[in-house]
Amino acid sequence: MNETKKPLSVDEKDATNNKYTAVLSYIWILFLIPLIMKKDSKFCQFHAKQGLVLFIISLISWFPLFGWIIGIAVLVVSLIGVLKVLAGEYWNIPYINDWANKIKI
Repeated sequence: MNETKKPLSVDEKDATNNKYTAVLSYIWILFLIPLIMKKDSKFCQFHAKQGLVLFIISLISWFPLFGWIIGIAVLVVSLIGVLKVLAGEYWNIPYINDWANKIKI
């Protein structure tokens, strides 16, 4: 069953006040900073959970067989994520967001 998800409504104040912290979500292990320090920010938590999933996937990229392809894909997705955060947007990364939504922290 393929559901079309509505984008989350952006709380402009939350996004503006926390976008520089949320950028850390897409920089490897630095996702921990917004995940732990900004528990009250829906914007930071959204991006930090996706960053956590990308971090786990990047660990898989250390395996030599197909790892470099995954590593490049994670890098590209992370760069797009940074641009979306700086624009103050929520970005539901395909598949990654589904896993991120299952994280309860």
